[in-house]
Amino acid sequence: MADLSTTYMGIKLKNPLILGACNLVNKPETIKQIEDAGIGAIVYRSLFEEQIQLENLQMDEELNEYNERNAEMTDLFPTLEHAGPKEHLYNLEKLKKSVNVPVFASLNAIYEPTWVEYAKELEKTGVDGLEINLYATPGYFEVTGKSIEDKQIQIVKAVKKAVSIPVSVKISMFYSNPLNFIKKVDEAGADAYVLFNRFFQPEIDAEKEEYYYPWELSNPKDHMVSLRYAGLLYGNLEGSICASRGIYSAQDVIKMILAGADAVQMVSTIYKNQPSVVSDILIELNKWMEEKEYKSLDDFRGKLSRKNMKDPFAYQRAQYVDILMKSDSIFKKYPMV
Repeated sequence: MADLSTTYMGIKLKNPLILGACNLVNKPETIKQIEDAGIGAIVYRSLFEEQIQLENLQMDEELNEYNERNAEMTDLFPTLEHAGPKEHLYNLEKLKKSVNVPVFASLNAIYEPTWVEYAKELEKTGVDGLEINLYATPGYFEVTGKSIEDKQIQIVKAVKKAVSIPVSVKISMFYSNPLNFIKKVDEAGADAYVLFNRFFQPEIDAEKEEYYYPWELSNPKDHMVSLRYAGLLYGNLEGSICASRGIYSAQDVIKMILAGADAVQMVSTIYKNQPSVVSDILIELNKWMEEKEYKSLDDFRGKLSRKNMKDPFAYQRAQYVDILMKSDSIFKKYPMV
């Protein structure tokens, strides 16, 4: 039996499979199935500052709605459906106590003071680590990329200073140079990097002539950008590398570790293939390692990273050009009539 253990954010995991932040944690019976299938760690669904603000606004409106009512009236109190972050913190702590694998909180805030405030509250739940989601959607022409990056680096420093648990940073791929930015985050003290955030983009309904946001799972090939950057980052950071987006199979996990990842996050494959897919992946991963005579993940981690590749062009533009020059070969697979 191969040793599938890994270290992520300085924390020992029994294997590299992590349940990414999602609503699967809302169902205790599903989490039990995922844990029984062998998941290495769990990221609880994100605490969103925007959602808390909306809930507080709604509650304020509901309470003020009754300011002008007469004293003789009954049923003056609105139904308090939202409890802000308290309900989130309660459920997170409850999950942490119910499972025997590391649990990480996830935070998506806006302003530095609230990043720090919520980070402290999440730490109090007893979680093993904190994942912060750096997310910026440009909406103004005058905002520069540098100003966004500087602000995000400051957030990382402030959160790291505020908590004693390890902190991972989940980022998008939309930086002029993701390598440069991740290096700065590493120097700011982050303990791990999750590659990459998956954003829900707006779609247009042509019949209704309006925007909507479709709910769609990631696709199996969505991991290819994460694969590239895992290979480029390996051996150049102090923090751990975690690959995300489109991790569906044992082959995907193997590829990420060969590139240099310490762990992977999965969500879509569990929605689509049920919790038992976690067990299937671990069985196939172990089988592959035994066939290759690898005793541990460290035996092949980063083997195909840029640092260890003999081919200096594997991660460079020359490889891209070579593919385009051979593009006529696609007609063998998809012949034209």
